[in-house]
Amino acid sequence: MAIIEKLHILRFRNLDNQYLELNKNINLFIGSNGQGKTNLIESIYYLGHNRSFKTKNIKDVVPFEEDFLQIKAVVDDVSVSLKKSKHKSEIIFDDTKISSNSKLTHILPTQVISPDRGFVIGGTPKLKRSYLDWGVFHANKDMLKTYKSYNKALKNINTLLSSNNPNQVEEWLSQIATLSVKISLARNNYIENLKATLRKDLLSPMLSLIDVNKGFNFTFQSGWTKDVDYLNKSEIYNYLIKNKHLFFKNKHLSYGPHKATLDFFFDEKNENHFSRGEQKKLSTVFWMLQVLFLVEIGVKPIVLIDDISSELDQNKINETLSFLTQLDVQIFITDIGNKELPLDTKKTSTYHIKKGVIYNN
Repeated sequence: MAIIEKLHILRFRNLDNQYLELNKNINLFIGSNGQGKTNLIESIYYLGHNRSFKTKNIKDVVPFEEDFLQIKAVVDDVSVSLKKSKHKSEIIFDDTKISSNSKLTHILPTQVISPDRGFVIGGTPKLKRSYLDWGVFHANKDMLKTYKSYNKALKNINTLLSSNNPNQVEEWLSQIATLSVKISLARNNYIENLKATLRKDLLSPMLSLIDVNKGFNFTFQSGWTKDVDYLNKSEIYNYLIKNKHLFFKNKHLSYGPHKATLDFFFDEKNENHFSRGEQKKLSTVFWMLQVLFLVEIGVKPIVLIDDISSELDQNKINETLSFLTQLDVQIFITDIGNKELPLDTKKTSTYHIKKGVIYNN
């Protein structure tokens, strides 16, 4: 179970040298807009991923007139430190330098609900893949090597295609076919596990947010054309060889796991026809479904909910918090403080944020 015991934000956006000893259950941060609430959520996410969910540019998160960010924490008795500049990233676990971001993600699994990241339902294929692969990674740690190998093969094949170089193309396409099946199988299994979890009564508190009789469903789109069996290596390879001339013409590989996505359905409607309200509440259900499944297999992620009152109405707030507290996961919530939150005061630590300064209630 991932628990952040202590958090020291030395430099991150407007947060400077903020030290917190945290509650293992619920941590509530209250402040008006523009004071640093989202920055706090983003800093925890950054520590777990070595990247932001808001920006790709490091200068956006490094404090003004500084040249690096730094975040430290004690997670499950392990001291973790991340120091990052434009040209260098340093990760330290208990005084030992670590080269892989995956160890950060492993020790600090985080699920974030934030308007700045966007809703998974109605979101871009890239956003959907990020949520999907987050779950796949935590459900099957062995897949990390496969993802890395696929990305390497994809980069190499695109280089050959863009330079119109036929050397070794068929060899790399063979690797693409093999690795594609492994990734698609892992993603497909994860989706089926989510669907099985959705059918259980364990999610019933969250399902009160939607009319279950209207049917909430989601399907996996592999990134290959529908006439290709995405779990058949030979069929994929033959398709790639047959269409090799088209890939050279386009100068990149336009099919494969890097083009995969999820399609969501509700009340016999595709997500493209959902209202924003439906996107929000169904995204919340899907986020919580992922958390529930991981908890069931022994992975208890840290849940980050940014600006809860602006994104959820009172009923959704009540149901979401009630559901999460029953799962016994560590929760970080930010809010402007204009709505009553149904939190157990014995399990909740409340903080205030003003101009980047965090202090206890």
